[in-house]
Amino acid sequence: MLDLGLSFLGSVARDPNALAIVDGELRLTYAQWYRRISTLVAGLDSLGLVPGDHIVTALQNRWEAATLHWACQFAGVIITPVNWRSTAGELDFFLQDAEAKAVVYEETSAAAVSGSQLSTRLPRIALDSVSHGDTPFTALTDGDAPEARPRVNAEAWSVMLYTSGTTARPKGVPRRQRAERAAALAHVAQNLYGRSERTLGVMPLYHTMGVRSLLAMSLVGGAFICLRRFDPAEALRLIATERVTNLYLVPTLYHDLVHHPSFAETDTSSVRRLGFAGAPMTDGLLKRLQAAFRPDLFVNHYGSSEIYTFTIDQNAPAKPGSAGRAGINQMGAWSSSAPNPSTNWPLPAKKARSLPFLPAMNPSTATGIARTPTPKRSARAGISLATPASSIAMATSSSPAGSTT
Repeated sequence: MLDLGLSFLGSVARDPNALAIVDGELRLTYAQWYRRISTLVAGLDSLGLVPGDHIVTALQNRWEAATLHWACQFAGVIITPVNWRSTAGELDFFLQDAEAKAVVYEETSAAAVSGSQLSTRLPRIALDSVSHGDTPFTALTDGDAPEARPRVNAEAWSVMLYTSGTTARPKGVPRRQRAERAAALAHVAQNLYGRSERTLGVMPLYHTMGVRSLLAMSLVGGAFICLRRFDPAEALRLIATERVTNLYLVPTLYHDLVHHPSFAETDTSSVRRLGFAGAPMTDGLLKRLQAAFRPDLFVNHYGSSEIYTFTIDQNAPAKPGSAGRAGINQMGAWSSSAPNPSTNWPLPAKKARSLPFLPAMNPSTATGIARTPTPKRSARAGISLATPASSIAMATSSSPAGSTT
């Protein structure tokens, strides 16, 4: 499995002049973007960051955030993106938990960074306005630098994403570069993406869905069309003007799109593939989207944070409430409390659906939870991510209703 740096170099070699990223007036090809990424890698060096260091970012979906993500893959720095709405106290938790060596912020997160006690001890990189003593992002990206080469291999850590923290403090989910690339390949295959796709880059880059869209586009010479924060009118404008070919959103955003007053008059004919995750989608919304877009493919993704993906359904409107069957590369391990599939297989469907199944053999599986006092437990399976398996078998039964991450 290639590391992500080599993977991006392959994208540059295949499609140097293809449009790679759009953010307002900024439009960069893969060759142009690679030069910016290379300069930023040198900028990270100037801050003293080394492979294995965490850099916490609190940014909206802008070209700088996407560029940082790729620069970290080349440099071996672990990008640790967090919600730009985080409070100062929440930011202090992330900085301490990740053992961050630097923090990057913008206007929307400036107040939290200013109020953060731990951030005062770290290099702070600022977009937009710059506080005294902080480093302007432009200082890290201006000028020329040697072409960046990958400094780590596929086993290196790529990213650490934080869970929502619904049962306790948020938990960091570290993912290796090989796992991230395997997930991106699966996303391309499961959504049948073609060359030169264009996706609306609105799902946050601190969430698995945003990262998946970013990496997947690089594999097909596609374009990531930045939408910094969701606004249905602006989303519709970008879909029409940039000829967006696929959407990967949570159901709430789809609802806001199709119910916006300007939807009927907007040309959305370029959109041929729809995908959703993060929550179940109602039967009514499925039907509304199917009628409005008439997509070639409509995919429900279930489970895509610790793994990618547990199950998918490539014809979601045909069976509302179903999350489909096992995703690409999906193999699972049953805990020692489960029946041994080699001696108790096949099982009745009701029994099979209740098995404590762990997708431990998927190459896109995250490697546990970082720095938490107890292993995270699966809400559906009731087992730890570290639970040893007594047997291995392919996941073949349909998953419970709904979709989540």
